[in-house]
Amino acid sequence: MLTLRLDELTDADVEAAYAAGVSRDALRDAATVCALFSMITRLADSLGWDVPDPDRLAARAPAMLEGGYSFAAMRRR
Repeated sequence: MLTLRLDELTDADVEAAYAAGVSRDALRDAATVCALFSMITRLADSLGWDVPDPDRLAARAPAMLEGGYSFAAMRRR
């Protein structure tokens, strides 16, 4: 819903998340991740980026788990 129909989100949706135990920081983080993935997906579609094959992803997984996606961590690899 956040990606496709942002204008339909209401304060009640936020309150429902809080009532379910989601913290303010966690909700903000989730919205940020959603926004970033939406942007990345749109860029990938527009520019024709391909998803690497499973073997390449598996080979990169340990480094991504160790350092995450931060630019500083990527420079160290």
